[in-house]
Amino acid sequence: MSQQYFNDSDVINSVLDFNHAGETGATPFIVAYGIDKNFLYGCGISITSILLANPSLAFEFHVFTDFFSEDDRARFDALAKQYSTRIVVSLIDCEKLKSLPSTKNWTYATYFRFIIADHFAGKADKVLYLDADIACQGSIQELADLQFSENEIAAVVVEGESAWWQKRAVSLDTPGLEKGYFNAGFLLINIPQWAKEGVSVNAINMLRDPAVVSKITHLDQDVLNMLLVGKTRFVDKKFNTQFSINYELKAQAVNPVNDATVFIHYIGPTKPWHVWATYPVSRAFLNARQHSPWRDAALLSPGNANQWRYAAKHYFKQKKYLAGVVGYLTYFMHKVK
Repeated sequence: MSQQYFNDSDVINSVLDFNHAGETGATPFIVAYGIDKNFLYGCGISITSILLANPSLAFEFHVFTDFFSEDDRARFDALAKQYSTRIVVSLIDCEKLKSLPSTKNWTYATYFRFIIADHFAGKADKVLYLDADIACQGSIQELADLQFSENEIAAVVVEGESAWWQKRAVSLDTPGLEKGYFNAGFLLINIPQWAKEGVSVNAINMLRDPAVVSKITHLDQDVLNMLLVGKTRFVDKKFNTQFSINYELKAQAVNPVNDATVFIHYIGPTKPWHVWATYPVSRAFLNARQHSPWRDAALLSPGNANQWRYAAKHYFKQKKYLAGVVGYLTYFMHKVK
């Protein structure tokens, strides 16, 4: 029995369909993003990077967002046209989400992944959900070809190592997590099984339970880990290689990104679309940007005190001392307002 928490009629206000795919006869591989307006830039480049690295695969991209400007409309339409693909943008009504837990780092947009999974129930067998701060630099044919076994709800990638898994197992009172805790920024979802087990319904109910909320620190990621223990397939870390650009500030940062990496996940507050993030690890993103309708869109400048503080640190690291001084002065001006 299929169970969904979200019905399209309740949460989707309108749909924009930029369809320039033409008739290929191939069943497209569906990639979906759930974002707020701060990640639209990154989302467009993420889509571009996938298309660049996988020219022989047929795709259909779905973007679920609560904001979409005329400029966004023009650029996403141009992107679909440039690569002869289809991009469907669904505008979300967020009222049903605003009562759920949120933090400075995780807004209610994090729950869009549940809307995505429920939206595709009965419409697709599998969907690849990605965070918009992910750039692709390799083939995802392996994911397109992956066949789930009967009880697998999703293919996932571990986050951290065994010590972290054990901590999560204890704090979330879920012993099975000792075998692996996953990052929810990459989810290859087995849609029929997700719906059959009512994952969205169970997750939202848990997120409304004070006893559960008192345990979790990573919101829906923690809840999904608790729900999906023993029901996931762990795939290679090359499909979700996490790296924070702020690690560049450390004296001996270990960068796990290499030629085998397929998806680079730029975790942390500094993103590759920020003007102070000019490091080799940003190359996959910046290269895709040059091959996209965002090539003429400036990288983003700091917009708040926290970003000015990080920008200043990075400018000093990059020996851009004047920019660093200006960054710190602007940071202090923001702080005293």
